[in-house]
Amino acid sequence: MRKTWPTIGCFLALGAGWVAATNMTGRAQDTYVTPGMAQANGSLRGQVADETGAVIGGASITLTDAAGKTFTTSSDDLGNFNLPNLPPGIYTLHVEMEGFKAYEDITVTIAPGRRETVAVKLAIEVAEQVQVNSEAPVSTAPDNNAGAIVLRGKDLEALPDDPDDLQSALQALAGPSAGPNGGQIFVDGFSGGRLPSKNAIREIRINSNPFAAEFDQIGFGRIEILTKPGSDTFRGSAFLNAGDAIFNSRNPFTPRRASFQQRQYGFNLSGPIKKGKASFALDFERRETDDNANLNATILDANLNPTSFARAVVVPRRQWDITPRFDVQLSEKHTLVGRYSFNQSRISNGGLSSFTLPEQALANELRDHRLQLTETAILSPSIVNETRFQFVRTTVATTPDLDAPALNVQGAFTGGGAQTGNARSSSNRFELNNFTTWTVGDHSVKFGGRYRYISTEDISPNNFGGTYIFAGGVAPELDANNQPIPGSFTQITSLERYRRTLLGQRLGLTPAQIRAIGGGANQLTLAAGNPRATVGQHDVGLFAQDDWKVRPNLTLSYGLRYENQTNISSNANFAPRVGLAWGIDGRNGGQTKTVLRFGAGLFYNRIDESLTLQARRFDGQTQQQFIVTDPTILDVFPAIPSPALLAPFRRAQNIRRLNGDIRAPYSIQANIGIERQLPKGITASVNYVFNRTLHALRTRNVNAPLPGTADPRLPGSGVFPLGPIGNVFEAESTGQFTQHQLVVGVRTGFGSRFSLGAFYRLSKAESDTDGVFNQPADPYDLRAEFGRSSLDIRHNLFMFTNFNLPFGISLSPFVIARSGAPFNITVGRDLNGDTVFNDRPAFATDLTRPSVVVTQFGAFDTDPLPGQRIIPRNFAQGPAFFTINLRMAKTFGFGPKREGGAPEGGGAGGRRGGRGGGGRGGGFGGFGGFGGFGGGGSDQRFSLTFSIQAQNILNRVNPGPPVGNLASPFFGQSTNTAGFFGGRFGGGEAVDAGNRRLILSVRFNF
Repeated sequence: MRKTWPTIGCFLALGAGWVAATNMTGRAQDTYVTPGMAQANGSLRGQVADETGAVIGGASITLTDAAGKTFTTSSDDLGNFNLPNLPPGIYTLHVEMEGFKAYEDITVTIAPGRRETVAVKLAIEVAEQVQVNSEAPVSTAPDNNAGAIVLRGKDLEALPDDPDDLQSALQALAGPSAGPNGGQIFVDGFSGGRLPSKNAIREIRINSNPFAAEFDQIGFGRIEILTKPGSDTFRGSAFLNAGDAIFNSRNPFTPRRASFQQRQYGFNLSGPIKKGKASFALDFERRETDDNANLNATILDANLNPTSFARAVVVPRRQWDITPRFDVQLSEKHTLVGRYSFNQSRISNGGLSSFTLPEQALANELRDHRLQLTETAILSPSIVNETRFQFVRTTVATTPDLDAPALNVQGAFTGGGAQTGNARSSSNRFELNNFTTWTVGDHSVKFGGRYRYISTEDISPNNFGGTYIFAGGVAPELDANNQPIPGSFTQITSLERYRRTLLGQRLGLTPAQIRAIGGGANQLTLAAGNPRATVGQHDVGLFAQDDWKVRPNLTLSYGLRYENQTNISSNANFAPRVGLAWGIDGRNGGQTKTVLRFGAGLFYNRIDESLTLQARRFDGQTQQQFIVTDPTILDVFPAIPSPALLAPFRRAQNIRRLNGDIRAPYSIQANIGIERQLPKGITASVNYVFNRTLHALRTRNVNAPLPGTADPRLPGSGVFPLGPIGNVFEAESTGQFTQHQLVVGVRTGFGSRFSLGAFYRLSKAESDTDGVFNQPADPYDLRAEFGRSSLDIRHNLFMFTNFNLPFGISLSPFVIARSGAPFNITVGRDLNGDTVFNDRPAFATDLTRPSVVVTQFGAFDTDPLPGQRIIPRNFAQGPAFFTINLRMAKTFGFGPKREGGAPEGGGAGGRRGGRGGGGRGGGFGGFGGFGGFGGGGSDQRFSLTFSIQAQNILNRVNPGPPVGNLASPFFGQSTNTAGFFGGRFGGGEAVDAGNRRLILSVRFNF
């Protein structure tokens, strides 16, 4: 392991000096006299908390002078707010927060040159029903960008209850806005988050604070989950969700309706341990799902005739988790939140997809322990410190149903035993965060850091049983007696090559005769050696940022972040961030209705420890991976060659390593946008987002045969630059990615009966790699790889709507529409001797050649001649996607009126607003929280809610990505659906019960 830490002390000293300078500036501003004014302005600062002292973020603060002029802001994630440069006089203060009673108009006197302080205590609202703010004001606050998608209340209830479906829905909402690696999920501020039960979620924020130096990843695509705290009175709920195949439509890719059952049940209980000092919350959930893997392959029958194999295999899944949480007020200025989560799941018949046969099934078992501690200290009225610690212990075990070699007939089927072996992986993750928020005059300064460590022990006898591979290509035409026609050749599929192999064996032909008629395996891969490997990795991130309110209608945000990690030598990872929010019409303290936002920054991605683990496993000594292409060895098919036969091919092992110059990829992202508050409670935004990623990761065979030296008809031929040592697959940071996006968002709430939020994204993305395991078709011509990215989905539309109908019925549609995603077209065999089956065809120039294939995407030559133009990467485009998911609910209340507030109440330490510590100035076009109101609310002690959740209610067939292998009998066809949320960042479930799915739910609240 190589540790490559910089001189962190220099960075800390620099940050401390910068903060100290800012502090002195802030103190001077406390008595600053504006030129031209007869007397100095004053300021008002304070903190918003609930009745137990738990801080409340996101509260709306309004200060009104005697003439009716207003000054507005909102509390940050630690409940603090600041209103600077206030003319002396008498004001009224009004504070509002969803779920709490409004802080009534209190008189505040602002004296010349003085800073007044106020402590605001909010009481929990009695009714659960929450009304939407019809005006939805915009502001220049960096953490109040109109583009953040905020889901709480009824907005959250409209999403799926199943955690896997919920994650797919959230990823669909976040979209590909975070660059080539997508967004991250954070739970209560911790990275690497596993989605908790929806029953335990209080709020979800997406695409917020895009340029905050506090965050290592781009805010676009960032998904923040905030869990519910304990409460000051005993409250709880119990629920049951159930589904059955009789409610679902048939999957269009299976011949008959598949068996399906889902049972999901659980409860939530919260209450005080010591009133006003400590509270608890306990969540339990159990999932029992009998879903289906839809197989759609082509096999050979007993007479060696191709026949369709379409079947739905039941995939039983059993999962349960339990999560206790404690919120403790340690003292007047210290709170502690402790949360522990245990999750266990087991899946039978796992690992199956379209082309696999049932014999490839696996049993998977997962155990996950998570301990999270958060301590908040109010060091002074202007300084708050927060410390977070997380420990995660995860164990995953995989067992194949069949212990036998695997058979991969590319694009047709994969049979035999799943080559995972009895695998087991155990990992320990530690994470420590500490940051301080310092309010100084017109400045809100935040600085701190994060340290993470992971250690993994991985036992993976992957492919120790061996895999035979059959691919398509050019072969002799056969007559009616299966004899070669002299001088006549044709393009055959991988399945036809496999058929000719079995035919030759039945006829008693020699291996040479079988190859003469176009049979014989193309490749055998096999691993051997020690299956155990370990890895440890440290990474650290330090940051400092400042939100400076230059004028009441102008906020400047700037910051710097530094990151580093072990296992690579990449030290100069400094990431500056800047943002500007200007209220164009908010002069002289007037209300702002139009905000112009700009933001830019540098963002680094960590290189995953799994690459180091692979490099240690496949170092040529620990574990060997053989790739055999010599016909004399392949001709023993279907047997696996003996060690004696393999010994001469030891040189054909795979070696995996990290390039010595590998460095952390980084993205340059910029955004400019405008937000406008319109009449009728409408808020609209338009943003242009640019992303340029350099040093993107990919893998390349650096010991592939030199161009022109390998003959596809002679496997193993060619001149190797590193000598006859076999393949050397090297992870390197030589890729690039460019993305342009235009995002239009709108949100509105027409009274208490209807609300809407939607955004449309027009995008163009180009790259020369689609991820670290992506390999170029020609390892010596990387320029040919630049083209459409797999994220190049041009049109995306998402829409949330809430309707409150008569008789207390609520409807919550969720609409997703997008254009097709690109996919790659390959010839299905190795043309250049690099042993990777990702070679692309050329545009056909002579349609009479036997290697030409005419498709709906064009005419392609699968055996390109020198000088022919190779088709671009991701040349073809898949089908579009459209779905409407709908939830309908009705609540019945009974019993006495509820006292002490709604079931969503919070206890000690429980209500930080989740603002992420102050954002940057750049916004994003989407929609904010548009209320959780009506339909399901009740102010009575007990309530019973019945609901129906329909996924793909219109039963529209949304095909998944088409097969791009020209040698496959399924070329250009989709073999399964795209799932309920579609796309790389919206699921794409291979396990899918049907095209339309209904889930019935009942929930009891008390």
